[in-house]
Amino acid sequence: MPKKSKTPSVKRRIADQEQPAVKRSKEEQSDTSPLCFQSPATLFESLIQPMGTDRFFSEYWEKKPLHLQRSDPGTASYYQSLFQLCDLQSLCSQGLEYYRDINVVRCVNGKKKLLNKEGRVKHSVLNKIMSQNKATVQYHQPQRFKDELWRIQEKLECFFGALVGSNIYITPEESQGLPPHYDDVEVFILQLQGQKHWRLYNPTVPLAAEYSVQSEDSIGIPTHDIILKAGDLLYFPRGTIHQARTPAGVNCSIHLTLSTYQRMSWGDLLLDVFPSLLCGRSRREVSLREGMARRLLLVITTSSSAGLHTNQRLAASLRALADEMETGAQDLGFTHMKRDFIMNRLPPYCQQQLSSPSGKSPGLEDTVILTFKDHVVITVEPRPQSTDDATELVVFVLHSLKNQREGHMMGDSCDDQEERSISTGLQFPLSYLQALRQLQLAEQLVVAQLQLPTQEDKLNLALALWSENLLRVL
Repeated sequence: MPKKSKTPSVKRRIADQEQPAVKRSKEEQSDTSPLCFQSPATLFESLIQPMGTDRFFSEYWEKKPLHLQRSDPGTASYYQSLFQLCDLQSLCSQGLEYYRDINVVRCVNGKKKLLNKEGRVKHSVLNKIMSQNKATVQYHQPQRFKDELWRIQEKLECFFGALVGSNIYITPEESQGLPPHYDDVEVFILQLQGQKHWRLYNPTVPLAAEYSVQSEDSIGIPTHDIILKAGDLLYFPRGTIHQARTPAGVNCSIHLTLSTYQRMSWGDLLLDVFPSLLCGRSRREVSLREGMARRLLLVITTSSSAGLHTNQRLAASLRALADEMETGAQDLGFTHMKRDFIMNRLPPYCQQQLSSPSGKSPGLEDTVILTFKDHVVITVEPRPQSTDDATELVVFVLHSLKNQREGHMMGDSCDDQEERSISTGLQFPLSYLQALRQLQLAEQLVVAQLQLPTQEDKLNLALALWSENLLRVL
């Protein structure tokens, strides 16, 4: 699920989920979809049916592969509608570029051979490369342009609370695009058209945190040998070594890879949480502000008496911090992971564009509801560019309503991310935190009941959220 290069600025799409639908495309109007979009949970449940969600997470998630065979022609037909060869032809006219949007690859002698041209993708040239070289077309992040994939992946991001990327793979008969490798993501394969022969192998690095190509002579014999047919789904955990080939007699295979949980481990969480926790405890605990022993950096070894004393002192400090965490005395922020997710995820699936807040503006007597709860995170952070000697904490309400769908999973520069973090959220005094949590937890709430000291504060909070399409009057 790699993030690719930066994409050009595009018109923003913002919509309120409660608004009536406008005219939609044929693929959205279909009443024969096997997927249930009522909620993120029902969407995932219908995606892996007939497997139950509880059983999937207890027996398969991060543990072992799962192959779901589907005999239902309706599922196969729906999968085929998600992406077809004719879609590639029409999308090439929209300015796709090699490397950024499309890779053309073939596995030759166990190695990936890249057959990309330079610049814009011309469909006639792409077709020629595919037919002459039996090459695979890897199309990055099709949800940027295919509405039904946007609809699916936006719901899945709500379900997992993590980014969900995708790739389309188009592979001609008796050909293989990529050598054996493993990924750093949880993978769901949807076979859209034709068939694909998959071979899976035991991980050399369970739950791997990075991508790696593996040589044929090092991976052993397959644990799973599967022919994936149209309508089938295949899941395997990160770290699972795999390779896939279109078998003889199959003109073309098209499959969709949905991937998630990149850098979402407990280790990643600790890396996010610990710096702020240690910084906060250092402010409160004088022993952490005492200087280290003289010449410690010059002479320390783990086996020396100075090294053992240092290890014991650091371990004692970490135990004290762990005790605070365990009793709930320390609030875990997850700040960087929250920001990364909310700034890079898909905006809500939109049936209508809004250029201004919808509905009546809230008053103190109005009953309101916080909308798009799955697209909102609240963080407590130091005020940016604070000039005071003492660090002042403020509350940020960050949301993804203004995210650009066309840039999803394509990467941004540091400057772009900083600019977007300012433009996709609201900042409030720390005293507003309890009222914001009220709105998050309540099904509905009267503005006057917000836990803020003055009527003016209550109204200001409601109006600020309403102006961002995050609050609606019932």
